[in-house]
Amino acid sequence: MPPNDDEPERPRARRSEDDEDEDRPRSRRRRDEDEDDYDRPRRRRPHPDDDGTGGLIPYKNPKALAAYYCGVFGLISCFLVLGIFGIVPIVLGVKGLKYAKLHPEAKGQAHAIIGIVLGIIEVLSFLAAIVVVIVAVATK
Repeated sequence: MPPNDDEPERPRARRSEDDEDEDRPRSRRRRDEDEDDYDRPRRRRPHPDDDGTGGLIPYKNPKALAAYYCGVFGLISCFLVLGIFGIVPIVLGVKGLKYAKLHPEAKGQAHAIIGIVLGIIEVLSFLAAIVVVIVAVATK
């Protein structure tokens, strides 16, 4: 009976002649793919060094990460006129950059730079607030 184009081919039964050819490598057949299979995204196999974050969180460079968080949350202190705490992300950011240069696999340069920039903004806002207070007191 000729094969029908609508039905997928079934694998043939294993025969005794196949046992004689065990030294010969067998070719692996791929299953017939429907058009729907092309629309589905392929699953990525995890790389052994893949940490699941995709490199977004530099957990191997804790100083850069701490600089980033201190800089972001330190912006709240700008509104409370406590910008002197902006020194912390600057120091941690510089240490994080040095660590990233010594250990390139640690990454975290971007987090360290953002921490430094936010720390500078905090310190400058603190100094501006002090100048505003001094000018206000001097003009009274």
